[in-house]
Amino acid sequence: MIELSKEAKADIINSIKQFFLQERDEKLSDFKANIILEFILADIAPRIYNQGIQDACRFMSEKVEDMYGLEKRNR
Repeated sequence: MIELSKEAKADIINSIKQFFLQERDEKLSDFKANIILEFILADIAPRIYNQGIQDACRFMSEKVEDMYGLEKRNR
């Protein structure tokens, strides 16, 4: 699971609480917001991370293929 600093975790918990208040008119405790954060970190974040890795690999593969187009031909 992704490790967050105490400051980052507190900021994200506050963001979750603010989101639920604005979008659902629901006031969450720090405990409930932390449960949501732990779920996101354990279940959702790895999927997003893996998609980013796949996208980066695809991008790099395309750039390597472009480099082959720069080869000079022997006479």
